[in-house]
Amino acid sequence: MQDIRWNAFWLCFILLIISLITWASSDAITALLVFTSGLLVYLLNHIYWIYKLNLWLKKPILNQVPHGRGIWEDIFASLYQLHRQHSRNQTQLSSALGRFRHAASALPDGVVVLNSVNEIEWCNRPAETKLGLNLKKDENQPISYLIRQSDFINYLQAQDYSEPIKLYSAAHPDMTLEIQLIPFGTKQKLLICRDVTQKEKIDAMRRDFIANVSHELRTPLTVVGGFVETLLDMDGAIPESTRTYFNMMQDQTNRMRRLIEDLLTLSHIESNAQPPEDSVINMGRMTAMLLNDGNALSKGKHTLTLEAAPDLDLIGSPEELQSALSNLVSNAIRYTPQDGTIHISWKLQADGSGQFSVSDNGIGIEQIHIDRLTERFYRVDRGRSRETGGTGLGLSIVKHILTRHQAKLVITSELGVGSIFSVIFPKVRIVQN
Repeated sequence: MQDIRWNAFWLCFILLIISLITWASSDAITALLVFTSGLLVYLLNHIYWIYKLNLWLKKPILNQVPHGRGIWEDIFASLYQLHRQHSRNQTQLSSALGRFRHAASALPDGVVVLNSVNEIEWCNRPAETKLGLNLKKDENQPISYLIRQSDFINYLQAQDYSEPIKLYSAAHPDMTLEIQLIPFGTKQKLLICRDVTQKEKIDAMRRDFIANVSHELRTPLTVVGGFVETLLDMDGAIPESTRTYFNMMQDQTNRMRRLIEDLLTLSHIESNAQPPEDSVINMGRMTAMLLNDGNALSKGKHTLTLEAAPDLDLIGSPEELQSALSNLVSNAIRYTPQDGTIHISWKLQADGSGQFSVSDNGIGIEQIHIDRLTERFYRVDRGRSRETGGTGLGLSIVKHILTRHQAKLVITSELGVGSIFSVIFPKVRIVQN
């Protein structure tokens, strides 16, 4: 660029010198004509090469770049180098894209690339097989036109892709697919689908096994518990020296019965693929009931308070949500020492979602345990859980109930300070009167 400016400067300078010499040897009009003619030739030269450049830009072929003269020779040479570098980069990019597509095609999982408006840009062969797509026909088609299940449409529009969803394949009704969207780039998405049919069958066998065993155990445990309770109530039936052992038998029998009931509840929730029977829940009445149940469980050992937003209700299954929310309240009571405080709140958040929370100043939980609290039978302190009558399934049941209601459980806690268990319900389930 510096050379081009100097060339233009020197050409104008030489033209000016020639015009001055002409003026000195002839007259001003002749000098002006010489200067004007020189400028005109100079401009016509530039116009000619601009025309040649415009023709080439309409069909930019590398080996047909004009040669040019003077400063245009440098311009076309620079343009040739830039175009050559661009072609090299494009070749490398095409090669990288080809390798990516080749690698993605070798994956057993289906991969679909969606653009910013959820149209199909590319998909691999497993995606075509599992989702019933055809890249040649379906390219640039909205994915919602091809996968029309309402669960997928809601998942796509909700824009919360933290958890995958499960669908039955339209192309293969006996196949269960797990689908997850992963945002990337500038509002693009990567759709990953995998066949989880076998896993679902194994999970169903496990649930059936647990349900059947639990059901079979419930009857003998009821009989044994009944006999133990009868013997304890009969005067003189049990010597005082062995009464302690019978009390322990009764406690452990009751604990096993609670465990079996929780196993049956969890198995029922997991195996129930139908959405909950929604109805409008009067949250003022439900939170008041939770407070009363909490006071009954506490027996005056704790201070329970309630703060519920008026005229703010919830759509869901009353029985399921009553079970889930009361579990959070009972956990707070069990793990808060005597004279502790427990606060129950129900409020509307700024984004329109609803938040139910239970906070306490109890023993707290270390951060390393929080992510695993909803796992089956996971206990932070096994000895204390047995003392408080816990089965290790309560929070797992809570998680499954909340998942059925598109809600999520958020746990914050500090050891020795207390815990806050919050349930965030989506805006679509909130009713403001």
